[in-house]
Amino acid sequence: MGRFRLRGRSRRSREPRADRVPFRALVPNLVTSMAACAGITSISLSSEGRFVHALVALLVACVCDGMDGRIARLLHASSKLGAELDSLADFVNFGVAPAMFMFFWLTGRYFGSGDVLVSDPRLVRVILGCALFYAMCDCFRLARFNTMLEQPSQPYWKHFFTGVPAPGGCWMVLTPAILTTAFDAKDLCPGMRVLFQNPFFGMFMLLFVGSLMASRLPTISLKSLRVPRQHMLAVYAGLLLLISAFFANFWMTMGFLGVGYLMTVPVTCWAFARVRARYCRDANQQIRP
Repeated sequence: MGRFRLRGRSRRSREPRADRVPFRALVPNLVTSMAACAGITSISLSSEGRFVHALVALLVACVCDGMDGRIARLLHASSKLGAELDSLADFVNFGVAPAMFMFFWLTGRYFGSGDVLVSDPRLVRVILGCALFYAMCDCFRLARFNTMLEQPSQPYWKHFFTGVPAPGGCWMVLTPAILTTAFDAKDLCPGMRVLFQNPFFGMFMLLFVGSLMASRLPTISLKSLRVPRQHMLAVYAGLLLLISAFFANFWMTMGFLGVGYLMTVPVTCWAFARVRARYCRDANQQIRP
């Protein structure tokens, strides 16, 4: 009897428990929460005028945002809760945090600031309105992305994003601040701050990048990018050069990457037009008898 009881106990212990969740299912959500904490920390740091530290916090948020989805797929822990949490964290990290960063950086109205850059309260409100416009464009872009996941799309869209992605828009709108930080640190161009920290130029960047995120323009998707085998050596050499530039001057390299990403938008639109035209031509040929 004891032998049969032992077998029964071992059999019951192997049955899965519906009220228990494996710890691996929590790891992706923890990484997403770390990204949200980094974004909120960036808002706090920019409100204190510690703009370099705020940029570092946003970089941490960007890295965590790129890791959580891959970790979820690796651990087979994808869930609807994680998808919604990721969208909310992206709104904080790449919508609210960059908007508040640009507002504090352009106006100089942060805690402990002794030199206010914009003294006209009407212009301050206009800058705040542009920052809110950018944040709402990011929110609209994320909401549209979530709804498009359940809708079928044309095959020629698989290599492109609809509008500028939220992380790309974040670093694009912060490019003036990043370049100003890089040039001021090296004393290469003293007039760079006067040019890039101009409130009208900052408002233009907020409105322009926000419109790119909310638009339906095709932008490049690195996830589906394929490199021809004959060009592999040249691409590898370029990546090594990029890594060397990161170690030589990190912020200047990030700034020029933001400028380069902005320049890829018209090139991507041209490439998308060619891909769509080829697909339509092939489809018409298949329809014809």
